[in-house]
Amino acid sequence: MRFSSFVFSAGLGAAVTIPRQADNACANPAKRVEWRTLDVGVQKQYIDAVLCLKTKPSGIGLNTTRYDDFPYVHTHLDNTIHTVAMFLPWHRLFVQVYEDSLRDCGYTGPMAYWDWTLDADDPTKAPLWDVTTGFGGNGDPAIDPKSSSKKCLVDGPLKGLQVAYTMKGYQPHCLARNWNSGIAFPGDMLADSYNKESVDKVAALDNYEDFRYQLEGGPHGAIHSAVGGDMSPATSPNDPIFFLHHAQIDRLWTLWQMEKPETRTNEFGGPKTLNENKPGEATLNDVMPYLNLVPDIKVSEVMGTQTSKLCYNY
Repeated sequence: MRFSSFVFSAGLGAAVTIPRQADNACANPAKRVEWRTLDVGVQKQYIDAVLCLKTKPSGIGLNTTRYDDFPYVHTHLDNTIHTVAMFLPWHRLFVQVYEDSLRDCGYTGPMAYWDWTLDADDPTKAPLWDVTTGFGGNGDPAIDPKSSSKKCLVDGPLKGLQVAYTMKGYQPHCLARNWNSGIAFPGDMLADSYNKESVDKVAALDNYEDFRYQLEGGPHGAIHSAVGGDMSPATSPNDPIFFLHHAQIDRLWTLWQMEKPETRTNEFGGPKTLNENKPGEATLNDVMPYLNLVPDIKVSEVMGTQTSKLCYNY
């Protein structure tokens, strides 16, 4: 198999050359793009599709909506998909399933990611928070006076949106954000953990286990904590920001893989489970559960982004 040259870059517009697939299963890969590069009309169509998910019935048999399927599944698999080897491949497919759901709601543009390295100088000014071309900004605790920690959104297209689940189960509530998880660092939002310098350090790691561990515990975790509110617990897919964030995580993994595609598209390892009573090393044959969101699938089937299962690049 022949591979083209590749250069890693965390910046906006970095081109990714993916190895040619021997079976030609992905002849015309879709290109994912940074949110701020989308036309205003496409941004609106994306957000309209997000809201449309709230009008669709659950696809997994719940009494809630398609929108709520995602936090429900993510929460119930919390200890299976975090701080373990399958963190990256599991979320790779999870984002794809979400994109497919947006397509069912009429979205025709590219899947978008949020490159937070571009906003690290002042994350509070990220275009993502714009009230007309984004998802609205921080929440306000005055909207829900019964809870000092729940800061309901006060502007943007998601203002007033009710989401169904918390870590305790079915508990309808306003979509909330609490920047810095209640820690008052205006303009900072833990940016030292996801600026370009920090991302470059993670990218320089030369084995999957170290790379996954540092990416998950560093930039990934910092964004969840920085945005706060519904982005902090395992029900974080309540906030649509989750999927742009995880598309960026997937992008960084893809960039890392493509630095050495001959080996890294098959490089996988680390803890299989957090359960100390079931120790074991993760393998490419491990099956990833999705609770009927999609059929369960082996890790090996989503190690590349241009295959019979996935067809996109960055």
